[in-house]
Order: sequence, then structure tokens, then C-alpha cells
Amino acid sequence: MAPTSTTKPARLYVKGTILGYKRGRRNTYHNTNLIKIDGVEDKEGGNFYHGKKIAYIYKAQGNKFRVVWGKVTRNHGSNGVVRAKFSTNLSPTTMGAPVRIMLYPSAI
Repeated sequence: MAPTSTTKPARLYVKGTILGYKRGRRNTYHNTNLIKIDGVEDKEGGNFYHGKKIAYIYKAQGNKFRVVWGKVTRNHGSNGVVRAKFSTNLSPTTMGAPVRIMLYPSAI
């Protein structure tokens, strides 16, 4: 019988939070969301996540989970916040909700 391993499986994503829409003083742009990635505090850290896939997972009716996929497009400012576009625009009720930033596709 093979010995059992006590190591935890590798997590292929980083946690993040939806902050809101890209906006100016008067206009909001619902097709672009601002995402705060845990552990990223500067522009250089955000550069690593350019092109990475993002999953917003929510619970649907019954016991089903649904996913809206998106992609990190660029940085937003110099504090580690990034901009992302999703396949469908996210609802305003998703503000503050958690997302998963996948560590693929990888350029390393």
C-alpha cells in the first residue's frame, strides 16, 4: 500500500475583490471592472497578472454554481488595482464580491 501524502493540493488561483466599475467624474464604464488582487500593492506586481483569466463564481437557483469569465487587461493606477473585462457585464450587486484570478495562461 502506498504511503498517503499529507501535502495540500496546489491552488492555481489568487483571491481578489471586485471594487467597482471604471469611472470618471460623471461617466461609468460598465464593461470594465476594477479588481483588487490580494498581496499586490504596486504597479510592478500588477504587471504579472496581465492577460490572466478571472472567474466570478456565484450561486444560481438550486444547488448550481455559475461562472462569468474575464481577463485582466491592464493596471489601474499605481496601487496594485487592475482593470478587467468580463464576457458579460457584471451586475452592480457584485461590488465587493470575491473573484479568482487564475495563474494561467502563463508567460513563464
